[in-house]
Amino acid sequence: MTFDEFRASLEQETPPAGLSHALRALWLDGKGDWDGAHGEAQADEGGDGDWAHAYLHRKEGDLGNAGYWYSRAGQPAAKDALIAEWERIARALLAKDGAAKP
Repeated sequence: MTFDEFRASLEQETPPAGLSHALRALWLDGKGDWDGAHGEAQADEGGDGDWAHAYLHRKEGDLGNAGYWYSRAGQPAAKDALIAEWERIARALLAKDGAAKP
């Protein structure tokens, strides 16, 4: 799945099949469902979900908690616009082998 296909899927009622928990988290966040997104990120603790988890806590304004999750994800704390970070994470996860299945 390309990033453009992922972003276009936000027009649908349900996420595309085969998304990882982290990508489902970003998809739900893109639909305005922070709580659902947080649950999906938590379901992938110790994996890519840690990065999505960091983004979500940054978005809610809990920078201390976000810092913890950035550290766990092995990512620097983001300082750019939230939408830019959302896109960067989505692109990185989509590029990973097996992150999204056809």
